[in-house]
Amino acid sequence: MSTAREDLLAAGLAVFDRDGFEGATVAEIRSRARASNGSFFHFFTSKKALAGTLFLEILQAYHGAIISSVDASCGAGEGVARLIHAHLDWVVSNRREARFLFEISRSEWGEEVRGAQRSENSRLTDGIERWRAPLLARGELLPMSAVLFFSQIIGPAQIFCRAWLSGRHTGDPREQVETLIACAVRAVVAPGAPERTGETS
Repeated sequence: MSTAREDLLAAGLAVFDRDGFEGATVAEIRSRARASNGSFFHFFTSKKALAGTLFLEILQAYHGAIISSVDASCGAGEGVARLIHAHLDWVVSNRREARFLFEISRSEWGEEVRGAQRSENSRLTDGIERWRAPLLARGELLPMSAVLFFSQIIGPAQIFCRAWLSGRHTGDPREQVETLIACAVRAVVAPGAPERTGETS
């Protein structure tokens, strides 16, 4: 059974998705959640505060899906493939959340959550680096910064996803997965790297 706070966040997501951040109103969010004015302001000081909370919760869910897709058993190429699959699968399975995260969210209302966002981004980096670092040390992945590595993996996939989320492209982004994986492997995997490394202990 959902709580009043969860109902408000779900209602906020639906209203933001339909009306955008500027067009959304506290009254409409409360109405959709069947919540009183007092209940809304018990949990959130403003529409901006609700949007910031929603942004962080969706970001955590997205990062969790990405981090959990790779582990020590993945070789370089397999790990790259899993990361791309995880990104595309999460976006397609959570279209409304992905639209909010990648299309609707704006920096002007995000200042209040910037510190928490940095911490969450660090969690993502740390999670991927636990898988990547041993492969880098063995020369199976090409040397580059964590930011550049992630942009090579997710950046091209994200372009397809944004086009799909905005309605500019109607095809499922996952239709391009094999090409996206092949391009990413060429960009970050060292030639001759083994397909799997196996568990190291």
